[in-house]
Amino acid sequence: MRIPIFKYNHELDSRVAMTSAEISNLARIIWDYHHVNHRIEKADMIFVLGSHDLRVADHAAKLFCEGFAPWLVFSGGIAHKNDLLQTPWDRAEAEIFSERAVQSGVPEDKIILETRATNCGENVRYTDDILTKKQLFFESLIAVQKPYMERRTYATIKIHWPDKEVMVTSPPIDFDDYHNDEVTKDDVINIMIGDLQRIRIYPDKGFQIFQEIPPEVEKAYEHLVRLGYTKHLLEDES
Repeated sequence: MRIPIFKYNHELDSRVAMTSAEISNLARIIWDYHHVNHRIEKADMIFVLGSHDLRVADHAAKLFCEGFAPWLVFSGGIAHKNDLLQTPWDRAEAEIFSERAVQSGVPEDKIILETRATNCGENVRYTDDILTKKQLFFESLIAVQKPYMERRTYATIKIHWPDKEVMVTSPPIDFDDYHNDEVTKDDVINIMIGDLQRIRIYPDKGFQIFQEIPPEVEKAYEHLVRLGYTKHLLEDES
């Protein structure tokens, strides 16, 4: 027996009935779009954007230990207070990620830390400042991020480093397996919808390069918003 899930959205004044499987199918369309599916090759550095997800640090450490780059850069301060993306730590995300990488066998002298950034743009800008001061010049990088932030990460990096070769990757986890005790499936859907909204509006603000959004992705986005997955949306879409 299929039990419908009812969600109410006051802004749109609508009530929609869908099964959990139907909601997951819509979310998987968004999940797949967020993946850029880059082929990863050796680069000058591995650039890791901090977050609440330590699996990102583990994936980056694995790439380093496999010889994909000579430097491992972790960027991330203390961000997203009282937010779906809030971390459980009272220290910079980059420090926590770095410690995790060292536990996985990465030498400390091959790690560079940026501990102030609170968003993707700052990840890139503040890291660029540090690399410039250290006179570490690069032409290519592997960016490591959460699965649902691959595309947004690529679009952000390319607006700041347009001439660099950018490859983006994430822990190889399927949508159905990604959620855990810290982040529920509903949280993941809310966050994905918010990131897709940012992909839509940030190019006009100069924060990202333009990324085409296929009609089926737009349709899934609009449907999930109608279902009430709006917790990570920005109020201003202009």
